[in-house]
Amino acid sequence: ELRVGQRSRVLGLSAACRGAERRRLFDLGFVAGSVVESRLVSPAGDPTAYVVRGALVALRREQAGLIRIEPEANA
Repeated sequence: ELRVGQRSRVLGLSAACRGAERRRLFDLGFVAGSVVESRLVSPAGDPTAYVVRGALVALRREQAGLIRIEPEANA
């Protein structure tokens, strides 16, 4: 949902995200309260690179859809 340059705050992960995938997203910094910014989109449109907690992380659309976000007030 984020356009390049847009920032959001992570609310949490979807209940559908379980097991190793859930742990991986937490380990990458997608925890409640983290600020996420969309940085780059591949030429094909998938994956997208996001900056979270100072790291650049590429996620496929399916993975990114498991992360619940809310737009920042000044975004």
